[in-house]
Amino acid sequence: MTTRVSLFSSPLLLGFDHMERLIERATKSGSEGYPPYNIEQISEDGLRITLAVAGFAAADLSITLEDNQLVIRGKQADDKERVFLHRGIAARQFQRSFVLADGIEVTGAELGNGLLHILLRRPKPEPQVRNIAITTTDGGRTDTLGVSGKTGSGQ
Repeated sequence: MTTRVSLFSSPLLLGFDHMERLIERATKSGSEGYPPYNIEQISEDGLRITLAVAGFAAADLSITLEDNQLVIRGKQADDKERVFLHRGIAARQFQRSFVLADGIEVTGAELGNGLLHILLRRPKPEPQVRNIAITTTDGGRTDTLGVSGKTGSGQ
């Protein structure tokens, strides 16, 4: 019997089990080869994914955001009227997935010259500091230590 050791199995990493699932999804979707793509940083907080989708019209493409997974699908209708003597340009369907980090927003998409550009925005994270109240119970009386450290009653 083999035991699988998780990268996030440490008791100090609470609540990171979803990260392991995200990594597994990313490695599965990374093995696809078609269509080729680029990812570029276009500004301090802007990213652009560009897919080479020559021969696809906007109606043949769909872009969805499922949880944190950006999924681009393409399917061309087979034209029964055309007779090919040689068919070197495949009219195949595809699905390309990208796992996005929390907070990344899809701001738009445009198709031109056989390239599909998907624009993303990665907002700068604001540092968050929050004080947690400490509640004590002694002999039926409840005291709460608030932000200032003074004891108040009743919570």
